[in-house]
Amino acid sequence: MATANKNGSTLRRVLSILAAVFIGGMVGAGIYGVAYAELPSYLGSDPLTCANCHVMQDYYDAWSHGQHANVATCSDCHLPNTGFIANMAVKAEDGVLHSLAFTSGNYPTNIVIRDRSLTVVNTACLSCHDLMTSDIRGNVVESDTSRTTVTCTRCHSTTGHN
Repeated sequence: MATANKNGSTLRRVLSILAAVFIGGMVGAGIYGVAYAELPSYLGSDPLTCANCHVMQDYYDAWSHGQHANVATCSDCHLPNTGFIANMAVKAEDGVLHSLAFTSGNYPTNIVIRDRSLTVVNTACLSCHDLMTSDIRGNVVESDTSRTTVTCTRCHSTTGHN
């Protein structure tokens, strides 16, 4: 009987330590996120938030001097306009990927958009320029090796970020 009590108390002690480490880690990450990483700013849509990361400063500068600066924000082009949950899901996914890349320094000099993000951007382009693009939408480019639907950024790759 004494052995069972000893094992139970050891298990409780180990679980208590693990719980303390977990809670301490969560509190630490929360303090870091709010105080240093400016986490609350990412819940809004201010384009300056994108420049929180020094890596994005050139992209922010290019946008702010470009033709869309007065009509569209980063969120308008890079987040889906299909509701709050979809918007936050893309924001969270991109945020985690950006954080990992920027923190590790594992990103290219010229950041290349992912296919999923390209779909969001292309949809945003078409939502504003629907009438002007109706005659060319759906066109397909065929080469010897592939068949690709034409996206807005195929021809207008520097439009948002000169």
